[in-house]
Amino acid sequence: MGLISLLWGIVAMVLMFIGLIPLLGWANWLIIPFAGVGVIVAALGVLFTSSGKRGRAATGFALNAIVIIVAVVRLSLGGGVI
Repeated sequence: MGLISLLWGIVAMVLMFIGLIPLLGWANWLIIPFAGVGVIVAALGVLFTSSGKRGRAATGFALNAIVIIVAVVRLSLGGGVI
């Protein structure tokens, strides 16, 4: 679960950078749910993994959370959230 959440976070981060390009801000509406699923997978990975092997899941959780925060801020600044 940790590796899946980490890879999910990396893909979400790449998609987020695409969503930061002007005129492609609408992509953030797709990125937020994508990263939300990544947060859920990472949380499950943290819950069901032994304490010594939670690093990947915790990193995936952090990456997906950062993507959600940046995407929401980008939508609010660009007028995408009314």
